[in-house]
Amino acid sequence: MGRDVPALVFTREDRRRYRIKMQECLDAFAQMLREARFDAERPQVGLEIELNLVDDRSEPAMRNVDVLEAIADPAWSTELGRFNLEINVPPRRLIAGGPDAWESEIRAALNHADERARSVGSHLIMIGILPTLRQQDVGEGALSENARYRLLNDQVFAARGEDLLIEVDGEDRLRTYADTITPEAACTSTQFHLQVSPQEFAPYWNAAQAIAGVQVALAANAPFLFGKELWHETRIPLFEQATDTRPQEIKVQGVRPRVWFGERWINSVFDLFEENLRYFPALLPLCDDQHPGEVLERGDVPELSELTLHNGTIYRWNRPVYAIAHDRPHVRVENRVLPAGPTVADTLANGAFYYGLTRALVEEDRPVWSRMSFSAAEDNLHAAARHGIDARLYWPGTGEVPANELVLRRLLPLAHQGLERSGMDEAWREPLLGIIEQRCVTARNGAVWQKEMVHHIESRAHCGRHEALRRMTEQYIAYMHLNAPVHTWPVE
Repeated sequence: MGRDVPALVFTREDRRRYRIKMQECLDAFAQMLREARFDAERPQVGLEIELNLVDDRSEPAMRNVDVLEAIADPAWSTELGRFNLEINVPPRRLIAGGPDAWESEIRAALNHADERARSVGSHLIMIGILPTLRQQDVGEGALSENARYRLLNDQVFAARGEDLLIEVDGEDRLRTYADTITPEAACTSTQFHLQVSPQEFAPYWNAAQAIAGVQVALAANAPFLFGKELWHETRIPLFEQATDTRPQEIKVQGVRPRVWFGERWINSVFDLFEENLRYFPALLPLCDDQHPGEVLERGDVPELSELTLHNGTIYRWNRPVYAIAHDRPHVRVENRVLPAGPTVADTLANGAFYYGLTRALVEEDRPVWSRMSFSAAEDNLHAAARHGIDARLYWPGTGEVPANELVLRRLLPLAHQGLERSGMDEAWREPLLGIIEQRCVTARNGAVWQKEMVHHIESRAHCGRHEALRRMTEQYIAYMHLNAPVHTWPVE
């Protein structure tokens, strides 16, 4: 979740001080790594889910302030758009209580929030992009009231000096301009967190990068944007474009984008934070009064506020996180590639696949990232976003193969091994990874169902695209509440 900030106008002095403080934070972080000051004894997993708000007709509902007041739970917060909310599910040990306990906890939280949302005329939906969203719904008036988003919007456009071009070619073609960053609010994701020791961070981050394309192929759930049928996971190109601070002339000079896959495998978590300072100017140069070196000298834990704030404005698909819990600092990998939804059952299956597969890959004698170019992993991500479960992906020793074949033959057994080594017995693994298996066997995920359902409604009801999207969204919400995995959803 993003940090709240005051409404400000930044000066050159603010930026100079911020640059100095970020370097102080980075030096302190390096010292903490050398002195092994991190909590690695109680590794936990975490989950954030971004959701959309709709009204009784499944059209966008700009009511997040009212809904938050009705929910009255600190686990919930605003997101960029007035039609967005986010829940931060409390962290836990991977096998604590088993998957059933985690599923019950998440469903109870979502059901309670939806019940409270209904009291103010809204409903929650977990989906990668809200299908009924129109371009006029993401103007300046859709920006959430939190001053952080207004400030972020102003800084992005100050850096760009011109409107954003959003261009995606799929079954249809979208080409439009935006004068705010609110199109980013159309992107709603599921974010898996994995706490690891600093020594293990680089292998886990590399593994997460290597499988990003596979994750997206399996879980694509965002085929429609502004009434256009585009990529299976349109959220990927939309997010890359909707927060781009670079005008065209800067792009062609090779300046890195703020939504970034990266450009190399890493050797340490330090590499990523150092890249943040080296490549990216500050968007929100806010300084606090703490000096991290002095905090370390007296044996306390520094907040590293400037480092973490800056990190929060660089949108890596797998992002490093520094945080403090129970007075102990830790690092974790934040996996950000997946869309929200369609159901809690699908979400936990995606999590099981991710947690199990990354562990198995980390423990291989010859790591996959030593046999695979970094650019191949990035190419996989974009192929998966474009084609979904029909994508052809590259994997070492296999070459370019269909995504579902790669998962069934090579990666699903590894995910089982990784979960088993984590202490998850077969009775817990089988239902979760069985959902992934059946997605591959049937070649059906959220994007496939959405596309088929819209085409079915259009041909049967002879209605326009927006009405078909609205009816599909109504049916999606009904199936979402049943919590049956998406590969079982009928088209009727």
